Formats: sequence, structure tokens, C-alpha cells
Amino acid sequence: MNEKLTEAGTDRRTQLRERLIEAAQETIAAQGLAGLKARDLAVAAGCALGAIYTAFDDLDELILRVNARTLARLEIALDRALGDAEAEQALQTMARTYLNFARAEEPSWRTLFEHRLPQGVAPPQWYVEARNRLFNRLDAPLSQLLPGTGHVARAAFARTLFSAVHGVIALGLEEKIAETPPKLLDEQLEKLVRILADGLMMESARLI
Repeated sequence: MNEKLTEAGTDRRTQLRERLIEAAQETIAAQGLAGLKARDLAVAAGCALGAIYTAFDDLDELILRVNARTLARLEIALDRALGDAEAEQALQTMARTYLNFARAEEPSWRTLFEHRLPQGVAPPQWYVEARNRLFNRLDAPLSQLLPGTGHVARAAFARTLFSAVHGVIALGLEEKIAETPPKLLDEQLEKLVRILADGLMMESARLI
């Protein structure tokens, strides 16, 4: 009897977590992180306000769960687009897919970077692993462009490359520096990746 009660309680908690994640995901997709309010979230999920904190350690964990789903959707989009593309073409494809994803899911995409954990609190390992899976997509093309380079060095450059691409996309979509029509942003991104790939090939030739 006690085991059945325990299982029932676990099932209810799992269902509550799912309802809260889905409600938070819908809110963020529509209104961004700023639109996420605990009281409204409880109403949308059909639970008491305090129930949020029995289902999750805090609101930060809930947001990270939503962000993990956003990362998973991006991961699927990248895998579908990549196919058997080689080196520079793979980088171009990933950059273009990332831009298209940012355009299609801008509020959810921005939440990946707008959400901040409290100072001194590290993200949980499950979230770090989800985030690192995306960076690992860059390892294959970088290993082709930089043969002989170790994994640690490639991982560091993958983050630098991502930062450059992300910066162009974020500033281009915000248009805070200058007006950036979609066609112009597409062209700027393609040119950036081509220059970076050419530079890597030159660096590889220099080291040989």
C-alpha cells in the first residue's frame, strides 16, 4: 500500500513538473523571460503557487528545464541541416541554421542568454552537458580545418567561433548598431564564416 501511495505521489509530481514546464515554455515563447511570473504560471498549470517549489528547487531550475528543451530543438535543427557537409560548408550550414532558429524562436532563443543564475551558483551538470552537445557539433569541421590540433584547443576555439557568430546574429536582430535587413544579415554572416574558415586553413598550413 505504501509503495502504491509513493508511486502515485511520484506520478503526480512528474505530471505537475511537465505541466509547469509546458506552461513556462509557452509563456517564454510568447513573451520572453520578462513575461514569466510565478503566479501566472501556477494559474496556467492549474496548481497552487507553492506547488511550483515542491516540483522544482526554484524558478531558476524551471527556466533551465525550458532552456534545455530549446537547446534540444536547436540540436535537432542542426542535425537535420548538416547531413554530410564538409568543413567550411558545415560551418556555414550551422551558422545559417542558428540564425534561422533565432529568427523563428527569438524569445526562447534570447532566454538562453538572458537568464542568469545567482552569483556563485553553477549550472547543474545535466544542463552543462546539454549545452556542450551543441559546441561538440563544431569539433568535426574544426578537426578538418585544424588537423593535429588537440580536442581541448578545438573546444576553446569552438566557443570563440560561436561567440563571433552569436554576436553578429544578436546585434543584427536587435539592429542597435545599424539597420540590418534580413538579406544583409545573411550576407554578413556568410562572409564572417568564410573569413574565419579561410583563416583557419591558413593557420593550419603555417603550422605544417
